This record gives sequence, C-alpha cells and structure tokens, in this order.
Amino acid sequence: MSRLFSPALLALLLVFAVSVRADEPEAADPKPTPAEGADAAGEKYLLRYKFEPGETLRSEVIHQAKVRTTVQGNTQTAETKSISIKIWRIESVADDGSATFVHMVDSIDMWQRATGRKELHYNSKTDDEIPPGYEAVAAAVGVPLSTVTMDTRGEIIDREENHNQPTAASSQMTMPLPENEVVIGESWTSPSEIEAKDRNGAVKKIQTRQKFTLESVEDGIATVKIDAQILTPITDPAIEVQLVQRLSSGQVKFDLAAGRVLSQQLDLDRHIVGFGGPASSMHYVTRFSEELLPPETPAAETAEKSETAEKKR
Repeated sequence: MSRLFSPALLALLLVFAVSVRADEPEAADPKPTPAEGADAAGEKYLLRYKFEPGETLRSEVIHQAKVRTTVQGNTQTAETKSISIKIWRIESVADDGSATFVHMVDSIDMWQRATGRKELHYNSKTDDEIPPGYEAVAAAVGVPLSTVTMDTRGEIIDREENHNQPTAASSQMTMPLPENEVVIGESWTSPSEIEAKDRNGAVKKIQTRQKFTLESVEDGIATVKIDAQILTPITDPAIEVQLVQRLSSGQVKFDLAAGRVLSQQLDLDRHIVGFGGPASSMHYVTRFSEELLPPETPAAETAEKSETAEKKR
C-alpha cells in the first residue's frame, strides 16, 4: 500500500470526523487536576450534557486538509474541504439524563484536488452524478449512521452501527466532561491506546490522551482548551505519521445552562521527516470547526409550506 495519502480516503475521513475524541471504552479522568494559576477557592462549574426527548440538534461542520507527501522523490499534494450538516435526533432521555439519539449527516458539499488528478466536487443536494471515490460518502448521507446512548458526561453507554462508516468515525462522538465540578484553570484528560506499526511491521501500542482545561466562563459560556498529547516516547517517524491525525489542538465553547457544545475549532500543522526513508517527508495541515445551528422551528416550516403552496396557485 502506498504511503502517499489517497484523496478519496482523506475525503471520507473529513466527512465522518467528529472532532474531539472520546475513545471508547475509556472515559475522562475522574479526578481533574489543577493547572498552574488555578484558583482552588474560585467558583466551581459543573459541565453536563442536557437533552430533551424529540429535539433535533443540527451543526455545521467544516473540515479542511492539505497534505504534501514526498517519498523517493515523488511528491504529491492533496487538498480537500467538506462542509456538512450533522444531525443528532434525540429519541429518549432517561431519568439520569442519559440520552439515546440517532446520528446522521444530512448533507455534504465537498471538493478535492491532488497532484496529477482532476479536481472533483460533490454536493449531495444538487449533484445527481457521484464522482469516483465519493460513493461511500454519498451512500452515508441522509441515512441513520448510528444509534447512540450517551451519559451526561459524554461517555458512550451503548452504540449500534446502522451504516458502514470509516474506522475513524467509530471511536469519537463529543468532548468528555469531568466527573466533578471544576474551577477555572483545572484540567481533565481522556486517555486512549493506539496500535501502530513500525518500519519493520511490528505492532506497537502507543499511549495518547487529550487534555482539557477550563480556561474561562463568561455569560454562562465555558471556554475549554484542548491539547493532544502522546505519552509513549516516539523515535520512529513511521509510527509518528500514523498518529498525526490525533494531534490537533484548539478550543471548545460550551453552554453550561443548555448543556451542549456551541462551537469548536481544532488545528494541526505538522511536518514529519523520514517516515518512509531518509528522503521522505510529510507536511499535514488541517482545520476542523463545528458550530451549533439554530433549531428549525415549526413556524419556519409552516412559512415554507405556505410559500410553496402560494407558488403552486
């Protein structure tokens, strides 16, 4: 298998990437730790997800990536961008606040270009013809992808896959929250173990984690900083290149009263040399952003239907 990144594969990962990682089955560290400058006597905040049966959460997700890879003198640059609408339809909420919801991608508009290849574009709302490499993306739009039961801290209790998805989609849903109240400056972590192969094909287990720090709270909106960390010492670039997608850092805006993520942005700019020999290199630049959209109100739906009916007269 070529070490050069396939644009089609990159496009798939962009569609189904769900931001901050909450890798199953491990959850956030139950004991937040004070960061430098934390005020132990300051106001404490309880971060919890809150949902209502029957509500629908819609988010616009934008993911951009540019990967420039050189192996044995052959350089390939792949760029891709996707703008999708993610939907969580809340089916039920238990007495303890745990919610069961259906996860879907309602629409997708994406393009890609790569060295020596024709630029491709696909919009699920307007295009009848599906470009090569986008078949799996198109098939996953507008259908239930998974049914998930999640507790108020973002830990997955149960998950049923309703549609085949890329591997990257099966291990992440949303930001894990701390077990207890936290003050500004406190941190908590979400650990995970990744298997990667070294240049000789031997499988290595790599310990990683995401560190979350409550940076501020203003007008009921918490700002949480995210740092990706690799705990296992890495000296082999062939392993590092397999972990690159886990190294994004950024911040999340969380509405304390509503109990949901309002927005988030994660960025990555990484240059790796020697992963496929002395003359090999990869420059990986990505940006992931997500913003919660206003709910679709019955009044708006009624107005749209009235407008459609008026046009038919």
